[in-house]
Amino acid sequence: MKDRVTPFDEAPPHLNDTGTPLTVTDALGRVVAWSADAARLVGLGAGEAVGRPVTDLLGTDPHWLAGRADEWRGTLEVRHREGRRRQVPARAYRLLGGAGTGPLWLLVQEPGKESRVGQAAPTGEALADWVLTGSPVAVTVYDTGMRCVRQNEAMRRLTGIPDEKRIGQGLSAAVAGDNVGEWEARMRRVLDTGRAEEGFLLRGRTLRDPDHDRRFTVSASPLRDRADHVVGVCATMIDSTEQYRARERLALLNEASTRVGSTLDVTQTGQELTDLVVPRLADFVCVDLVEALLTGDEPPPGPVHGVILRRVAHRSVREGTPEAVVRVGDVDWYTPNSAQARCLATGRSALYRTAREAISWIAEDPARLAKVEEYGLHSWMIVPVSARGTTLGVAMFLRSRRCEPFEAEDLSLAEDLVARAAVCLDNARRFTRERMAALTLQRSLLPQRLPDQSAVHAAFRYLPGAPELGVGGDWCDVIPLSGARVALVVGDVVGHGLQASATMGRLRTAVRTLADVDLAPAELLTRLDDLVIRLATESETGTEGVAPGDTGATCLYAVYDPVAGHCCLARAGHPPPAVVWPDGTADLLELPACPPLGVGGLPFESIDVELPAGSLLALYTDGLIESRQRDAATGVDQLLRELTGESASPEALCDRVSRALFPDHPADDAALLLARVQRLDADQVAAWDVPAEPEAVSGARAQAVRQMREWGSEAAGFVTELVVSELVTNAVRHGGAPIELRLIRDRSLICEVSDGSSTAPHLRRARVFDEGGRGLMLVAQLTQRWGTRQTPGGKLIWCEQPLP
Repeated sequence: MKDRVTPFDEAPPHLNDTGTPLTVTDALGRVVAWSADAARLVGLGAGEAVGRPVTDLLGTDPHWLAGRADEWRGTLEVRHREGRRRQVPARAYRLLGGAGTGPLWLLVQEPGKESRVGQAAPTGEALADWVLTGSPVAVTVYDTGMRCVRQNEAMRRLTGIPDEKRIGQGLSAAVAGDNVGEWEARMRRVLDTGRAEEGFLLRGRTLRDPDHDRRFTVSASPLRDRADHVVGVCATMIDSTEQYRARERLALLNEASTRVGSTLDVTQTGQELTDLVVPRLADFVCVDLVEALLTGDEPPPGPVHGVILRRVAHRSVREGTPEAVVRVGDVDWYTPNSAQARCLATGRSALYRTAREAISWIAEDPARLAKVEEYGLHSWMIVPVSARGTTLGVAMFLRSRRCEPFEAEDLSLAEDLVARAAVCLDNARRFTRERMAALTLQRSLLPQRLPDQSAVHAAFRYLPGAPELGVGGDWCDVIPLSGARVALVVGDVVGHGLQASATMGRLRTAVRTLADVDLAPAELLTRLDDLVIRLATESETGTEGVAPGDTGATCLYAVYDPVAGHCCLARAGHPPPAVVWPDGTADLLELPACPPLGVGGLPFESIDVELPAGSLLALYTDGLIESRQRDAATGVDQLLRELTGESASPEALCDRVSRALFPDHPADDAALLLARVQRLDADQVAAWDVPAEPEAVSGARAQAVRQMREWGSEAAGFVTELVVSELVTNAVRHGGAPIELRLIRDRSLICEVSDGSSTAPHLRRARVFDEGGRGLMLVAQLTQRWGTRQTPGGKLIWCEQPLP
């Protein structure tokens, strides 16, 4: 080292004088080092002084910088931070080395009667040592070969390496880490360019603490001789590990508030937690939850005394997550003595810094022990997933590639992260429970299959909307009516969730009840409108268990008669139906625009349309044609295009429309009902006009018996003769002209007798001595079902009986 000159190998000639060191400044007058004596003199600590201009601290200009001499001597007017001023005799020495902008200067207070520091001044050699030993910043001096020349006491404490093992060695002898080579390259660049490198974040491990990765903030400045040649590098190092970890913990917590719980899906929430903490906190993370959480059921309150959990998410720094014992979605089993079981039972976290601490329960599970040995798992944190007093499962954090074990601060951070995720998981569980209940209710209220009838060949699809919206109130139905007719209905209740499903169930039941009494479409919607208004009133008052809120719905009701080929339709605020005619063309039926259900005060109107056999009638809700990507008009055009494609069954058309309009799923619930209408053959219907005379009853019976014989149903002729006799007799006695008898041979035999009176009969039990009143009782006993309905000219009594 004889050919190398450092500012500490040669002391200035006046350092043999006595004096108290105050500060070291650079050529620009900025404080580089600050002594305890200077702190007492000015009232500012080293942390507040280093880096600031000396003018701000001592209240005087740095006169010694103006000259070219190696020494300055004079008097400084020093200002204390509390305002006191004093004259201090001082001397400045030019030190060898410094940054590219100039040399360093050592400022000392000379002893004298004006000095109040009151400490004995060290010798000149001690002053030179103070530059390295008195600084709280770890300092190392390297020569041009990047070998350590000298280190101060702070550096020795930081690295744990004494001088005899450090002098002559490079940086890698003191710090081991991934980016040590990058920092050495930067120091070589300082030697080559003469420009300082500041604020580099070095990650590494030291001999003092080989098990933990630490973060150091390092800087390097060139050292120059009196000829301004770069003769070495002065490197400073500050341990910023705690500050770095604090920032990382805060950053993780901040990210958890935005990244975890973005959806109301249990599996997705668990995966978001694992994605967040790997690899920033752990090398492997898994989340195991109790079964009840996945089904939406209510877990038992308090700790869980069980060891069978289902894996909902895991993540590893290794590709394919090979550390996992089970796959996502499978059941994971833990021994009763395992840390997971104890965590579930007590509700408290567990920390195992080394494999030796955890071997007692790991050894009980051979599969888990094999994973530990294969991948070098060495530190564990098991944290209960608890929210609102209920334990939902456990989250396990492991380290394998990162050599340092988990610490108490890591466990505290993991508990905070899991606590935030637990609330999101519980919210997802509650949403899942409500959604499952709503889906169960909705499925029970929607038709499971369509009834067998001859009027139409029908198919339907219910398309659930986005999960975050909850279950909607869309529904459709096919209702068999008297006279081989059929009612087609589709509706949409405002809102989502249990309330919408319950309202939908009420309306569907009401529609079926009103359809059974054979109300016309316009009248049925009027009655349904009254029901919705009552439901809205109950909702406003909160009665009958109905939560306050808006109640409203739209509905389209159609009745098709396969004998006449006519369809009567009415709508309440609902999109109009589409018809695909037998020639392949498609149109929207122009129904009168009537208000939605629940508005009240306005009438509903209907229209009659003749539908040729083979026509396709399409009823749907607005969720089918409207979305974020298209408006209603575009959706209708696309629907018509799909319906007018190649001829297919209603089932196949439902699938085609669903795939075309919603490749994934609709934004809102949607219902689609397709019905291809059929016509009954002329030989399936027989009708006769009956005179309003008692003598005509026998003729009506004879015509009915002959017709049954022509149809090959003589076995049912006796019952038919009795039914016709009773119904025609009642029409002659209690009704009025015109009287008509009609027989319809469909899946059953339908007998209809109409007359000109609007008075509807009712079933009653005749008394012992009554001469009449037993006719309808006899009809009800001999047939499957019977009923009446109003017609434009009077009423119609009908009954159905099975055919052999």
